[in-house]
Amino acid sequence: MNKRLVILGSGESGIGSAILAKQKGYDVFVSDKGLIQEKYKTVLQKENILFEEGTHTEGKILNAVEVIKSPGIPDKAEIVQKLIQNNTAVISEIEFAARYTNATKICITGSNGKTTTTLLTYHILKKAGYNVGLGGNIGKSFAYQVATENFDYYVLELSSFQLDGMYKFTADIAVLLNITPDHLDRYDYKFENYVASKFRITQNQGKQNYFVYCADDEAINTYMQQHKIVNATHIPFSIKQPINGDGAFLTNNQITLNYKPNQNQQPLIMTIEQLALQGKHNVYNSMAASLAASIVNVRREIIRESLQDFQNIEHRLEFVASINGIEFINDSKATNVNSTWYALESMQKPVIWICGGQDKGNDYNELTEIVKSKVKAIVCLGKDNKKIIKAFKDVVELIVETDNANDAVATSYKIAKKGEAILLSPACASFDLFKNYEERGLQFKAAVRSI
Repeated sequence: MNKRLVILGSGESGIGSAILAKQKGYDVFVSDKGLIQEKYKTVLQKENILFEEGTHTEGKILNAVEVIKSPGIPDKAEIVQKLIQNNTAVISEIEFAARYTNATKICITGSNGKTTTTLLTYHILKKAGYNVGLGGNIGKSFAYQVATENFDYYVLELSSFQLDGMYKFTADIAVLLNITPDHLDRYDYKFENYVASKFRITQNQGKQNYFVYCADDEAINTYMQQHKIVNATHIPFSIKQPINGDGAFLTNNQITLNYKPNQNQQPLIMTIEQLALQGKHNVYNSMAASLAASIVNVRREIIRESLQDFQNIEHRLEFVASINGIEFINDSKATNVNSTWYALESMQKPVIWICGGQDKGNDYNELTEIVKSKVKAIVCLGKDNKKIIKAFKDVVELIVETDNANDAVATSYKIAKKGEAILLSPACASFDLFKNYEERGLQFKAAVRSI
């Protein structure tokens, strides 16, 4: 008899898992408490995979030998708690899919910059002619690609929620960019729990594996002092200090990338002006991607070219338009305080800052100084803006509340003068007014274009 595998959630990862599980001979059932999107329902029907929507029927779920849970479903959910009490293994799509591929896995996590770094790493490997897939928290489901493709490499963006459901998985190359408070509502509001979750990217690594990390990050350094991560080969990067041996560092606006799998390699040296991605945070991202690519033997010239011609993603510091000398920037993907700090830090003009949304346990004090130096006015875009108003009422003279993208853009445009910038960088999740950060960004752009 086929082993029964239940999948909770019917998004990209859930449907990909269902297809792979069916291919591997499991008795598959998909259960979603919400409604299943038509495009995914069509796939399930075509594959003859049983499913339910709008409910979790316990009798059809608790008899599973294993359950794959969508990263969006918290462990506190009633059905998940019952499975845990039942001693049923609850895993992530990444854990499941990795069982069925021998590809080299470059895994990237961090509170900020992981999407950019993942796409940049993928861009470098693709340009080098590698047979490479892109997955995890981005693009097509990893499980779906394992079922339908035959890649030699995967570049995977991993969120803490995905890492939480990973147990036997090993990252061939683990990249940890930074750790700042985020999603604390899922970690009992304890930062140390979130830090431990991020470090799961190093679990099961041995001497043949690599750990690429930011040597400037306080939370990373503290954790590494308290917990010895000795197995993998450590490769640090820094913009504050030279790195002796293998690693990357910044001195006098010049990046030195020093990784020598064979001793003939000269260091790669570039000025930060040559990078396609500007801003301090993107120096880190560029270093991390370059080191990961070096480990899998991509040539220096390819890395250099890739760092110069990479185009960043939609909704991340995306230039939208300049209208009457006023710049509009879409950074809707900035769903936490640290991401917004980087966005504000990269701005060279006075800013009208559009922010707000669903708060995730944010501490806005971290933004006080940068808001004081960069922000002329704040336009709130959210249902409940009390916390933002309280945090900045003594820092910024003008704070206005709005509850839709059109009003937020129109209000900002009235306040702004020539030579200033309007920046959507919410520092919050989008779910109070929008389906996701993409919808928020698209509505912002549509509102700008209708001026």
